Amino acid sequence: MITSKAPGKLFIAGEYAVIEPGFPAILVAVDQFITVCLEKSTEKGSISTYNNEPIFWTRNNDKLTIEGHTNRLSYILSAINIVERYARELGRNLLYFDLRVSSDLVTQDGVKYGLGSSAAVTVGTIESLLKFYDIEITLDKLFKLSSLANILINDKGSCSDIAACVYGGWIAYTSFDRKWVLDKLNSTTISELLSLEWPNLSIESLIPPKKLNLVIGWTGLPSSTTNLVDKIRDRKEKKSLIYNRFLNDSKKCLEKMINAFKSNDIDEIKKQIQINRGLLVKTGNELGVKIETPQLKELCDIALKYNGSAKPSGAGGGDCGIAIFNREYDLALLIEEWNESGIIYLPLKVYNRIGFN
Repeated sequence: MITSKAPGKLFIAGEYAVIEPGFPAILVAVDQFITVCLEKSTEKGSISTYNNEPIFWTRNNDKLTIEGHTNRLSYILSAINIVERYARELGRNLLYFDLRVSSDLVTQDGVKYGLGSSAAVTVGTIESLLKFYDIEITLDKLFKLSSLANILINDKGSCSDIAACVYGGWIAYTSFDRKWVLDKLNSTTISELLSLEWPNLSIESLIPPKKLNLVIGWTGLPSSTTNLVDKIRDRKEKKSLIYNRFLNDSKKCLEKMINAFKSNDIDEIKKQIQINRGLLVKTGNELGVKIETPQLKELCDIALKYNGSAKPSGAGGGDCGIAIFNREYDLALLIEEWNESGIIYLPLKVYNRIGFN
């Protein structure tokens, strides 16, 4: 049996702006995982996710034919289609397999923490299939194949969560030109597309200051990233001055934050976290999108009270917030006050990738 794990992720800063090619964000991979298990089968295959009953599939002229409703399998099916198109280019014969997905990124009741489960499912599925078809894996290849599968489902996403899942640790990321990539996908082979430089794409590993402590709180309320991003996109044309100012201010903030990582300056990182929070809240209010809910505001304000720096992580509207502290600071009072406010402390650690599991 082949097994692959892909980590969850959290945004540190740069949300919304990173959707536009060339605008930076900082993300981190965390030690909660999607696990994908894949085993060869004969005559038909199956896909099962999160304790749901398996859905069976067959092939018709190498094309995967599936029984039943497939909406919840959209990212998995897109991943399969991309890898198998690539496998055929390399002369591989397509096979049947059973694929199972389990997750640490949801509660026992199936509620998502907001740690990027769609990205992790995509990356884990593609890594398992590359192993299954005995295709060499590199980080660049895994990222690009996963991004192709992702943008065929949602061409508005930045694929920053894919980058965090693939590379692990702390990363600075700028998104590629998705239109260019999709045009190339329709006009050339995947093998050729993988060999090309993608316009605007940048993925850089960051080393945090040794005394930096990342603390994560969860509101218990899931949010819809796609819905919130769509609202911003729908309104940016009518309020282009506001949106363009936000993009430029976010870029300046992120460039300062990235430099602060490189110079081991925790105080500057904390300062830019607060600036980024302010930009997101202000722009959300101006565009009529509630990014910082009352509970996320409380999460951040409590962290500030204890000398931290905090902001919502990701699209906002629920899910998680992140806080940055100096490592020597005792977090007991913070966690206690978060709990009293209905905010759940998540004892997650940064996940650094070592090879392919």
